[in-house]
Amino acid sequence: MRRSLLLVIAVLLIAGIAALYWFSRPLPVLTVTTWAGPYGRAQASAQMRPYGAERSVDVRLAQWDGKIAELEKAVASAKFKGDVIDFELPRAVEACEKGLLEKIDAGSLPDGADGVPASADFVPGAIGPCWIGSMVYSQVMIFSPRLKRRPATLSDFFDRQKFPGRRALSRASPKYNLELALLADGVAPGGVYKALETPEGLDRAFNKLRALNPIWAHDSIGALRWLANGQAVMATALNGDVYDSSRKDFTPGIIWDHQLYEFDVFAIPFGNPNKKRALDFIAFATGSGPLAGVASWVPYGPARRSALALVKNNPDLGTPMRPWLPTAPENFRHAFAVDDAWWRAHEAGLTSRWRELVSR
Repeated sequence: MRRSLLLVIAVLLIAGIAALYWFSRPLPVLTVTTWAGPYGRAQASAQMRPYGAERSVDVRLAQWDGKIAELEKAVASAKFKGDVIDFELPRAVEACEKGLLEKIDAGSLPDGADGVPASADFVPGAIGPCWIGSMVYSQVMIFSPRLKRRPATLSDFFDRQKFPGRRALSRASPKYNLELALLADGVAPGGVYKALETPEGLDRAFNKLRALNPIWAHDSIGALRWLANGQAVMATALNGDVYDSSRKDFTPGIIWDHQLYEFDVFAIPFGNPNKKRALDFIAFATGSGPLAGVASWVPYGPARRSALALVKNNPDLGTPMRPWLPTAPENFRHAFAVDDAWWRAHEAGLTSRWRELVSR
């Protein structure tokens, strides 16, 4: 009996030590590099903390300014600030072309909450060779709430007889502006970038903008300001800036027709030894539920269609978020995907002509 008792005590002791180790052991670490502010906080609430709890991983947040030079140094030195990086798509395209990002097999992504395979669930352009889209932001047309008639289409935006008054556009880049001009001039969405590669197509776009005779604002926020102070009756702006304005003191109307959309995406630095866990996080974070959770906090559309049904009212404000989301079906019907690879190849060649237009 004494031997049996000693054996039982030994087993219990071993089990106790194992349990103590299990609950006190250091968790594996995953660092996600993202942006400061409400967007990063939304990701932490809807993606990072839930992943950490479900996978028993210590998920840590780091911030960055989006500059590729920081990533180049990390890859060259194999000293990584983040295992997963949240990019705006233009920078992800650049980093991928420079060989700074790991390739990602989209076949590893889970089905949507409604059972639709990932390949059919993500909106066009969300899945790339080195990235997976998470949230969608867009350039939209907006109008003054003081207008007696409510414009609803791209044609209305360019129709100065039906809707007299100045338009405000951003001078920051020809991107968005040239696409919008050609779409308004009747070019089919699939032919926009082909047209912009020809002298005739460029003339067509620049002439359309010149005929509109807009006020050239410094950026999206500047265009909103021209609209708020009554100097313009319509403008273009980033949908996130429009949402922020509505929470302060000015709520313009939104024309979602032919919105120009882009992505925030997740990617992994090339050579990162934590790649396996980083891929697992991306698969989790771009699932329907986590994407819906982010969209419940901030006005960016989930990159998966199946997530829309799961979006809730803003937890802090109690206000519906769906009307503000670019990928809500009622807003996304005529959405146009911006081709950032095209702009990376061609924007430098348009700089001189663009500056001449906006300086007049």
